[in-house]
Amino acid sequence: MSTVNPEPLWRPDAQRIAQAQVTKFQTWAAERYAAPSEGGYPTLHRWSVDELETFWTAVTEWFDVRFSTPYARVLGDRSMPGAQWFPGATLNYAEHALRAAATRPAQPALLYVDETHEPTPVTWSELRRQVGSLAAELRALGVRPGDRISAYLPNIPQAVVALLATAAVGGVWTSCAPDFGARSVLDRFQQVEPVVLFTVDGYRYGGKEHDRRDVVAELRAELPTLRAVVHIPLLGTEPPQGALDWSALTAADEEPVFEQVPFDHPLWVLYSSGTTGLPKAIVQSQGGILVEHLKQLGLHCDLGPEDRFFWYTSTGWMMWNFLVSGLLTGTTIVLYDGSPGFPDTGAQWRIAERTGATLYGTSAAYVMACRKAEVHPARDFDLSKVQCVATTGSPLPPDGFRWLHDEVRDDLWIASVSGGTDVCSCFAGAVPTLPVYTGELQAPGLGTDLQSWDPDGHPVIDEVGELVVTNPMPSMPVRFWNDPDGSRYHDSYFDTYPGVWRHGDWITVTSRGSVVIHGRSDSTLNRQGVRMGSADIYEVVERLPEIKESLVIGIEQPDGGYWMPLFVHLAPGAALDEALLGRIKQALREQLSPRHVPDEVIEVPGVPHTLTGKRIEVPVKRLLQGTPLKKAVNPGSIDNLDLLHFYEDLARKRG
Repeated sequence: MSTVNPEPLWRPDAQRIAQAQVTKFQTWAAERYAAPSEGGYPTLHRWSVDELETFWTAVTEWFDVRFSTPYARVLGDRSMPGAQWFPGATLNYAEHALRAAATRPAQPALLYVDETHEPTPVTWSELRRQVGSLAAELRALGVRPGDRISAYLPNIPQAVVALLATAAVGGVWTSCAPDFGARSVLDRFQQVEPVVLFTVDGYRYGGKEHDRRDVVAELRAELPTLRAVVHIPLLGTEPPQGALDWSALTAADEEPVFEQVPFDHPLWVLYSSGTTGLPKAIVQSQGGILVEHLKQLGLHCDLGPEDRFFWYTSTGWMMWNFLVSGLLTGTTIVLYDGSPGFPDTGAQWRIAERTGATLYGTSAAYVMACRKAEVHPARDFDLSKVQCVATTGSPLPPDGFRWLHDEVRDDLWIASVSGGTDVCSCFAGAVPTLPVYTGELQAPGLGTDLQSWDPDGHPVIDEVGELVVTNPMPSMPVRFWNDPDGSRYHDSYFDTYPGVWRHGDWITVTSRGSVVIHGRSDSTLNRQGVRMGSADIYEVVERLPEIKESLVIGIEQPDGGYWMPLFVHLAPGAALDEALLGRIKQALREQLSPRHVPDEVIEVPGVPHTLTGKRIEVPVKRLLQGTPLKKAVNPGSIDNLDLLHFYEDLARKRG
């Protein structure tokens, strides 16, 4: 790829740079901790990596982290896996998330939006009161620090209250969205054996009501450790027999009591997509998430009390947890429960307008869908308050950058970010003081020694390599649940380069310090020694108006050959004729590489995804190699299992 110095798409002006929190932090850290005062973000980043313990000390002081007992040192052990952060310290995540109630009690902490697109506020004082009431009731139910609290809830205020109450009592939160089927939920919750389950009777999506009472009954029957079930009547039904009523548990005027827990005490369990087996149950800590999210949201996203933070997400995706942490910076967070495209493709822009969002986050797929549907955000909506549009979930193609620049605002800060459920944070992405180059993430995050490595473990610049992180991050998992000897955790990230986190993405670190993500390294396309990520193919192919979505797989053949089919899901009315076939191949040949023109282009009824919307490449590859469906994929992790039968049949015919 070419990384010769192109012109940036956007540069922050001098005023924005001066006002950014990261600029103020650098000036302060220079005076107090001998951080470099000159050189802007690149020198600050270098210092944050070289002086890791000093950097994280500075972060805790800058954000006034309240340690109820002091720490002995910042890093008791820095080896990975197993780094020990702030040993001896105690604190509480929820206490920090509710601090703004003391200074801005009547301001909105939450803005809740459903498919009517009318925002409903919940003030800081009301949020704190409900958390206090629910936390007291959880303690009365016998919930103790370390007990797991599970939630089968959409993105509604009650979910935020339940998470914060769980953290307040030292419980361990875990959630799934109500569009998950019973099997998917049980694959997750049965691993952690919850004592309380928060549920809804159903949810609204795409203008329809979806009753989930049968699923809830199945969850109750299959989770024998439950001591209590709490019913939230989103569709207005009565609580099922034996269930507690939400409104009764949150009615008291009770000051929250915050259990002071060790820094590494579990805060929540997140789950990998689980496409090829049981989802990994990833445990992250109260302190690790607190300091990592303060850094990420306060310094990188530049959020503060005057901001409104909207990210389109569900409770089944780490971005929901990340969104809730907006409260740590005193920011008003926007919760949208509904379809991303109801009643039309422009829905999310309408919500950004009506809530006055200053940072609006979405998926790269939604941006590209808007481009294809010829949505005109700036023409149709007042987006004057939106300072930043951020995207994640998959790499934002260059066309997506240009479309946001042209159709939203030419002085828009576009932040493509990349991280993972595994760290519930970003490895690289938003920096308010740096330029934005088309198709690139601005820079690695502070304190994150992100590098691109070749197979021998040597760092490379301006070349494709493996995404590695060579120093610990506070939000890395403290462990996996049900992994007593730590072998599953070790094998997930540390089996390739001992002591170094390998994430499983192909990236390029450019000589300008920016980062390009090319897709998953375990589904890499390797033609005649030239490696390419699938995201590069999708970017070219899906520019064609006839292609709704695509999936590319590279398969090593027993005879040493290599078969690379491209599967295309066509737009309504399109046909895969010779003309379209020729245009697909020509586009790839000219815009990418003649070596990566597919061997076959095959029309499919649809592209399968994980429940969080990621294309599943590895399970399809396994199916095409002849692996039986039940061994190739965990059925509960897929949005539409029927689509996989197509690939299974194709493998049979080819076999």
